[in-house]
Amino acid sequence: MRVRAITLRILQQFIHDKRTMALMFIAPLLVLSLMSLVFNGDAYEPKIGVSVGAVPFTRALEAQNATVIAYESEDLGKAALQESDLDALITLNGTTPEVMLEGSNPAANRAVMLALTAATRNLQSAAGEDQIQPKFSYLYGAEDMKTIDRFGPIMIGVFVFFFVFLIAGVSFLRERTTGTLERLLSTPLKRWEIVLGYVCGFGIFTVFQALLISWFSIQVLGIMMTGSFGYVLLMTLLLSMSALTLGTLLSAYAANELQMIQFIPLIIVPQIFLSGLFPMDTLPLWLQRIGLATPIYYGSEALMNIMIRGKGWNAIALDVYALIGFSLLFMLLNVLALRKHRKM
Repeated sequence: MRVRAITLRILQQFIHDKRTMALMFIAPLLVLSLMSLVFNGDAYEPKIGVSVGAVPFTRALEAQNATVIAYESEDLGKAALQESDLDALITLNGTTPEVMLEGSNPAANRAVMLALTAATRNLQSAAGEDQIQPKFSYLYGAEDMKTIDRFGPIMIGVFVFFFVFLIAGVSFLRERTTGTLERLLSTPLKRWEIVLGYVCGFGIFTVFQALLISWFSIQVLGIMMTGSFGYVLLMTLLLSMSALTLGTLLSAYAANELQMIQFIPLIIVPQIFLSGLFPMDTLPLWLQRIGLATPIYYGSEALMNIMIRGKGWNAIALDVYALIGFSLLFMLLNVLALRKHRKM
């Protein structure tokens, strides 16, 4: 009877905790559905540019499911390649095709090589000529680029965002549950002053965390770094700030630490899948648009541009403004969320 009573009490607790019930039964289905969409996306179709002299490759490449764009001059093609609008640019040096790979994405590099090798073989078989091997070069990255070099910038952004989100949310929740926040709300302080104070206080620690993670990843782990370390630090700081403001915002809707952790599969996991770990072009359009509404996407894209492509401010400016916008939006929502505790 006593075991039965304990069992019934636990069941009643779960049944009355709607958020926990949703986490147990709905969240796994959402994550699995997202995984299915990501892993079963369309096969990656490389985007290949061809100069005027290499136009004969167009049909052969299109037969290999590649998207081919012809350029009137080699300079126009190189400009598109530098903007990462192409995966490769083909020019002809005599009869030898020279291929410049964008290089920052090993999966795209492999797709280009396979498509071009098959296209070259088919063309020369039809003409009865000996096969000529294309010559490959890299605009960014290198032939010996490691997996950690490709995914390292993305994972730096993911780890920075995840740990700041979790620590900030739990810490702010503790301020509420211990009564500290209520005592502050009873003072003449305005809501925006309270939010700004907490953000600044927690923000000091995020500065050190961002610096440590960035330095360790580049100097100790040896992840590829071709751009400015200052820009890397800037992006990790902005990611930390957006995670901090989002964590404190969601903590207002959690009653305990368990409920705060329950936000992870709903808020963090989808952002990881849409951060650039997998080619966004292979995903459904509506899922790509959701990715564009997440902070980690912009942070990861900027870190890729800095660390692998060696780009500067012009390439990351949009990402910087996006992360600042996310932080300001979350801070505003934090101020509004405090109305549930005190009206001013």
